[in-house]
Amino acid sequence: MERSLRHIALQQVGDTELRVVSDVDESVIRIVQAEEDVIRAYAAGTLVPPRCVSLFVLRDLQPLMRSVPTGARSLSGDPAALADRTVINVYDPADLATCNVFVNRQAMERAGYWDDLLAIRGLLAHEHAHPMAENDAVRTSRRLTVELSWEMRPSRAPSEGPWREKVDRLLAQLVDKLCVSAPREVFANELAIRGGFDAELLHLNERNVANAARSLEGRQTWLARVERAERTGDLSRTDADVLVLIGDLSGHLDMALEVAAFLRAGKEAAAGELEDRLLASVFPALEPEALTAYTALRDRYVALSPGASRDELVEWTTGLVGIVAAALRPRGLELTYRMRATT
Repeated sequence: MERSLRHIALQQVGDTELRVVSDVDESVIRIVQAEEDVIRAYAAGTLVPPRCVSLFVLRDLQPLMRSVPTGARSLSGDPAALADRTVINVYDPADLATCNVFVNRQAMERAGYWDDLLAIRGLLAHEHAHPMAENDAVRTSRRLTVELSWEMRPSRAPSEGPWREKVDRLLAQLVDKLCVSAPREVFANELAIRGGFDAELLHLNERNVANAARSLEGRQTWLARVERAERTGDLSRTDADVLVLIGDLSGHLDMALEVAAFLRAGKEAAAGELEDRLLASVFPALEPEALTAYTALRDRYVALSPGASRDELVEWTTGLVGIVAAALRPRGLELTYRMRATT
């Protein structure tokens, strides 16, 4: 079904041409003003914003899911996950003079950001940081692939069917988010903070921690479903434990990327404040392996060099996958992995 456009505009923001397209009636002006603020703030420093920005304020991201520009920045994970993205910057790494920023109203409202100007500025600042944060490590990370295989121990016949397919999918998504894509997020976060958006990023992350704490009620529902499956014989106790732990790792460990960025940017107080909130309201409800893995990931993110060579980044990323594997091992899942970097 075709959509009716409600807002089309072309304006100049410093040296940047800003094109705005929207199928949303209200609140578009607030989003556009936040976008202008972000462009001006970056331009006022040492960074060079794109010459042309196309800003799409849409009720959802179905148009993006149907057509991503050829050669554009890779969209990690299942394409269906785009429905949950609040803001995303799609750009061609070979041409950083232009970019396409998509704002997803439905996802913004679900997360509570739509009426929060500080959060909106933080989201836009982070996404605009991606092309400006391109470096050797980021470029190499796009050429990395990880081959994963796993088995349950003590040795037994491999589980088949929906359970095994679900674990395959969750592990692939987990390793991509926390390991392969990590340099892109770490450096974008760090650049946004150094670019003067530390208050916005801290506010955004505090909201995310609050959202995560509220989502723990959903975790209890998930645990109840897993326990019912165990009672009916659809899952073993070991299989159920693995699913619960993978859910905890996937749902919350990406906060290590956020805390590490504040540490890298020299904002120790903000990092400590954010981590204290996590330790108080989120990690006590998770499996204990989650906190151990979070701490190890955070420290490894802090240590990443922007000029990491191919071999150094392979070693660094392999270490991240090793942290994930170590968290899963006590629950009986033995993860085997091999890293490859194409030329």
